[in-house]
Amino acid sequence: MSIDVQTLADLEFDTIRLWLAEYAKESTARERLEKLAPISNFDEITYQLDKTNEFLEIRSVGETFPHLDFEELKNEIKMLPIENASISLDGFMKVHQASMLVNSLLVFFDKRESEFPLLNGTLENVYYTKEIVEAIEKVFDSTGNVKDKASELLAKIRTNMHGLKRQINKNFDRELRKLVKDNILGDTRETFINDRRVLSILSSHKRKVSGAVTGSSNTGTFTYIEPQVNVQLNNELELLQDDERKEIFRILQILRRELKDHLSLIKGYQEVLTEFDFINAKTRLATALDCKLPKISDELKIELIDAYHPILWKNNKDQKKKTHPQSVALDKFSRMLVISGPNAGGKSITLKSVGLIQIMFQSGLLVPVHENSIMCFFQNIMSDIGDNQSIENELSTYSYRLKRMKSFLDVANRNSLFLIDEFGTGSDPDLGGALAESIFEAIYNKKSFGVITTHYSNIKLKADKLRNAQNGCMLFNTETLAPLYKLDTGQPGSSFTFEVATINGIPEELIADAKTKLDDKKVKMDQLLSDLQKEKNYLTRLNKEHIEAQEIAQKASNNYEEQKSIYDNKLKDLRQNSIANDKLVQGGKKMKSFIDKYNTKSRKKTINDGLLDEVKKYLAVERSKAEATKNVLKQALASPKKKGQKKGIPVKDNFNRDKIKVGSKVKLISTKQSGTVEEISGTTIVVTFGFARMKVKLDKLQWIS
Repeated sequence: MSIDVQTLADLEFDTIRLWLAEYAKESTARERLEKLAPISNFDEITYQLDKTNEFLEIRSVGETFPHLDFEELKNEIKMLPIENASISLDGFMKVHQASMLVNSLLVFFDKRESEFPLLNGTLENVYYTKEIVEAIEKVFDSTGNVKDKASELLAKIRTNMHGLKRQINKNFDRELRKLVKDNILGDTRETFINDRRVLSILSSHKRKVSGAVTGSSNTGTFTYIEPQVNVQLNNELELLQDDERKEIFRILQILRRELKDHLSLIKGYQEVLTEFDFINAKTRLATALDCKLPKISDELKIELIDAYHPILWKNNKDQKKKTHPQSVALDKFSRMLVISGPNAGGKSITLKSVGLIQIMFQSGLLVPVHENSIMCFFQNIMSDIGDNQSIENELSTYSYRLKRMKSFLDVANRNSLFLIDEFGTGSDPDLGGALAESIFEAIYNKKSFGVITTHYSNIKLKADKLRNAQNGCMLFNTETLAPLYKLDTGQPGSSFTFEVATINGIPEELIADAKTKLDDKKVKMDQLLSDLQKEKNYLTRLNKEHIEAQEIAQKASNNYEEQKSIYDNKLKDLRQNSIANDKLVQGGKKMKSFIDKYNTKSRKKTINDGLLDEVKKYLAVERSKAEATKNVLKQALASPKKKGQKKGIPVKDNFNRDKIKVGSKVKLISTKQSGTVEEISGTTIVVTFGFARMKVKLDKLQWIS
């Protein structure tokens, strides 16, 4: 693929690279991102896109990914093989930090290699080991200092040093207390010179103090004296400090030789961590701009859905303004799109959106489009946008544009994408328009793809006549001429030249006079385009109102059905209650008849025996009826369910759960975390996720393999 520097500048790709570089942690990734450009190998582009998308998936689902906190190992890798080379304490700790981080990455991807194969492949030249970490931790403590126990000699030296320091401080404090009484100390009493604790004595009394003079204040008011009792002790301390430095150097040389044996692995750390830094920066940009991975087509085809110009989107977001997305489609049957319409309607930003998104995509970046969008790869992407005069070469805007057109014609083929803004401008309208039409047709005949903006009617007419070209226009409110920032394909747009003039207060007589100076056909064509757009806007509005009316009617219908269902249920309940009440009323009447028949006047004890037998028979019949009804309900509830309807087993399994068995790889549907099935107990599955073991219900899982 040929990389055209002017195209990258025209499309402001430098801004994207700047944002990317700000997300990088270390210089290697930052330099790569600052030089990022379209990739010539299409397989490599796909690889970079898929790898970034894997990382975006990890970030999106909230996986506990190791924090990429590291420092590069360039100097350490250079110094490790050199005998007696001095590596700083920080250098060894950087190696320790890198080893810990790479080990964490290896653990993270250990059970996720099938889910994130490309990121896992990034780790193919490194392996898990604790040898490097343990070797460094034998020498260094958690603060990055060499331990006392790093060697027996170092421990002995430091013990002696601590003892000397205690004695020196004890002697100094005793001298200080003595001199305070003599009132010959300065306000600060003491200070440090060459790491030695010294007394601050008034210069007029310096001969009263026994010791070594180490200096004086700028004004000469104070003389700094090391107490005589400490002079020899401090000298001894310095000798011990020198012994300490030599012993530490010896210890670190032993450690350097140990790490030298792991040099190839440490080089692998550098490669892996800088690569993850590079991918992480691209992922952070994708998150910030809400980017997605579109479908990649083997055919030459672009179908951008809800595409945003990323720079405009970010600027508008910062200003809390809305950005209007665009949908643009190009394929072999409609590969040249000519966009027309009034100025300030979004023609140029639509063209730039297509170009910048394509450049980002072919540089291995995810792009701000809907995930159902379709994109392909081009060998050449070239643009002609803006006023690019060349003072150095004494080229006018038009001369520059002609040179660009010449370069376009030289490279144009069926695998080229051209982006030309305000095609044909910069010269005499008639002559420039005619030449632009010829160039347009020449590019078309070379089977190239392109997005072109223009005001020239002949270019619009040519696009209408050519079989694999199409016109498009940016929609406007035809009454107020307010831009709608929406691309509509199928017809050219009017420039609304005279309408805009009228709205801006140009007298009608001047406009009428201007129309007389034009070819009648041109005026009629512009008027026709204007009328067509007005009619299309009117039909679009009617269609929108019709759709809204349908939605309102549907909502009303749904509401009616819902209310009807509620009332039907209420009516059903009322009927059931009525039947129940009727039974109660009938029972009540029957019992009242028994009460009425009951004889309370006769003294004969057996007078009501027959009535009581009748009551008992009635109650027995009613009880048998109730028992029969109860048995029918019990049998209905106990009847076997249809095959496939057993408890815990869904009728339709869209996640292949029937394939889940011990040893299967499964995924948690909610978090997309992968694991291995260890046990199955009914609908409860025991799954191992990395080092965690968890009980999960069957309906929460999806079978993988």
